[in-house]
Amino acid sequence: MPSLPFPIENRYYRYSTYLRQTFGEKVYRISLDAGFTCPTRDGRLGTGGCLYCNNRSFSRDRANNLTPVKTQLIQGIEIARKQHKADKFLAYFQAYTNTYGSIKELERLYRSVLDVPDVVGILIGTRPDCVDDNILALLNDLQRETYLSVEYGIESVYDKTLEWARRGHTFKTSRQTIDKTKNLGIHVGGHIIFGFPTESRSEILDSASVLNETGLDALKIHHLHVVKKSTLADLYQKTPFPLYNEADWIVLISDFLERLNPNIVIQRLVGDAKPGTLITPQWTMKKTQILQKIHSELERRQTYQGYFLNIGI
Repeated sequence: MPSLPFPIENRYYRYSTYLRQTFGEKVYRISLDAGFTCPTRDGRLGTGGCLYCNNRSFSRDRANNLTPVKTQLIQGIEIARKQHKADKFLAYFQAYTNTYGSIKELERLYRSVLDVPDVVGILIGTRPDCVDDNILALLNDLQRETYLSVEYGIESVYDKTLEWARRGHTFKTSRQTIDKTKNLGIHVGGHIIFGFPTESRSEILDSASVLNETGLDALKIHHLHVVKKSTLADLYQKTPFPLYNEADWIVLISDFLERLNPNIVIQRLVGDAKPGTLITPQWTMKKTQILQKIHSELERRQTYQGYFLNIGI
């Protein structure tokens, strides 16, 4: 039996397992909206955003006067204590690009959450082309004071897909930024999307080895879905293309996990969207059932994350 960082019966390295290993108790992420935008929205790289994106499909509605981040966090903690029985919390800067601002403003925002009781760290979601050396220096300072993880929107390892999706950066940019961040000892997560019409199934599976080479600490896997008020919604209406159905997704993710380094923490295996925002596919609203079926498929095969890599054997 290989030496794995997770119980073999779990079949993959679950984020909940990692958090308990790291903090010794139940920790829950509190999603925050700090009022940022993106370079594909404000005119620097474009104005329509990435092809598939409607940020409101997964984050809180943004009012004219955004609630202060610290207030969002305190309110989120109160809810999470009741609903999820969590002991400690991570402040998750999630909406849009959370390093897209001045150093002074970023430092003020990040530090504003550190003195909230029971907050044990910060998660920062951003784009790989929006982190320069000055921002890395700030992040390096922060990690000396608290737990810090940076999550990069990689989205694909194929430039043809990144161009189709109007990301405005290449995979080389992702790789270089991940390397720089990892060299500072900062925990790095990645976000990837499967199901683009520009990629074959074999290309998706091949991306596992590419991601393994990046040295990522964690990974979120999202299926391509079509949400309202996205550019993709208009495109899909005019020219529909195949999207993964539930059964094929379960097999694809099982195949992918078998090829993925078992030391990469899995933070997500299927995307979700707020009720009323999703156009298609509708099966993804059954997130808990999908996760159970992926586990059952790996159990049926008697395999696990990293099975084909023979790590530790």
